[in-house]
Amino acid sequence: MNFDNKEIKMTTPTIALESVTKKYSGVDKPAVDRLSLEVAAGEILVLVGPSGCGKSTTLRLINRMIEPTSGRIIYEGEDVTEGDPNELRRRMGYVIQQVGLFPHRTIAENIATVPKLLKWPKNKINDRVDELLELTGMDPSVYRDRYPKELSGGQAQRVGVARALGADPDVLLMDEPFGAIDPITRDRLQNEFLRLQAELKKTIVFVTHDIDEAVKMGDRIAILRDQSEIAQLDAPEVILTDPADSFVENFLGSGAILKTLTLRRLRDIELSHPLEISRSTNRTDALAQLHDSHFPYAVLLDDSRHPVAWVDERALNRSESLDTAAARITVQLQPEDTLQDALSSMLQSSAGMSAVVDSRGNYLGTCTIESLASMLISQPSNGDH
Repeated sequence: MNFDNKEIKMTTPTIALESVTKKYSGVDKPAVDRLSLEVAAGEILVLVGPSGCGKSTTLRLINRMIEPTSGRIIYEGEDVTEGDPNELRRRMGYVIQQVGLFPHRTIAENIATVPKLLKWPKNKINDRVDELLELTGMDPSVYRDRYPKELSGGQAQRVGVARALGADPDVLLMDEPFGAIDPITRDRLQNEFLRLQAELKKTIVFVTHDIDEAVKMGDRIAILRDQSEIAQLDAPEVILTDPADSFVENFLGSGAILKTLTLRRLRDIELSHPLEISRSTNRTDALAQLHDSHFPYAVLLDDSRHPVAWVDERALNRSESLDTAAARITVQLQPEDTLQDALSSMLQSSAGMSAVVDSRGNYLGTCTIESLASMLISQPSNGDH
């Protein structure tokens, strides 16, 4: 998602909630109180707020898994409040945190759930299953006949997304879809999903309690108070640099400017190009080249131009060969990764910088602390948009 293209031009919204209220019997306060909200075609709108504020309830009201007490739900210009809720749900994909795959159905059968309900021809369903597995980075020949218990958490979440996309809905509703996954897998799935969204351009309402995830994923963010009252609804960079009030400021927490690192991708900055050394270079030549280089480290590349390790003068002086002097590169970044991903990688790197590769692992350059510092200095100050 490009930092410069976060602004969504609202024409006729795909989804509109008009004064939607949800009251539960025996409870004094409504769970959602007169909420009005519009979602533009092709945008990711993130609902974020403290626990119990009504964000998940709002999501379920959109596809009428929960029936509103009052108000109207408009979908593609049509009032669907009184229509068939099952028909509405088939037009919207739905992804939840715990995935909810059917355990006794194969991966292919799980993905085919809605297309079968819509009575698609068998060959069309099979083609769609294979297409979606490939789209989400899972080899159909390996995964289509497996069962959910045979998958890792990250793989199961990918299948959950594929199932939601089964009948090619225009709208996806996502309720903390990456919340139950370890942080490294979560980052990768977020990045992969944003790559898919750049291609698919679905209209997405995404619920999270994590402001960092909201900033990373959203074209716009709605920060909610209790009862789904909107405290601020705007593009991430506007919310970060100009919070509406103390509630929003407190929810953002400290270090708001650092959160802007999630708005930029490595493809948005100019990569550095330190000295490159091949494995065939002898130690003496490597020392001479490093001595003449203005970078403290060189990157060691294999015969396929894949980055293997960092090499510096001091380590070479203590070693008899390149291989024994090298500090292995254990994390490689890609252009779709965020600058926050890059910062995390650099803090763990012995060289203080990160190797960036393309999808085939070919070396593109490095990201340095100086690159990130330069970007942060160029950020607008509060009120300067």
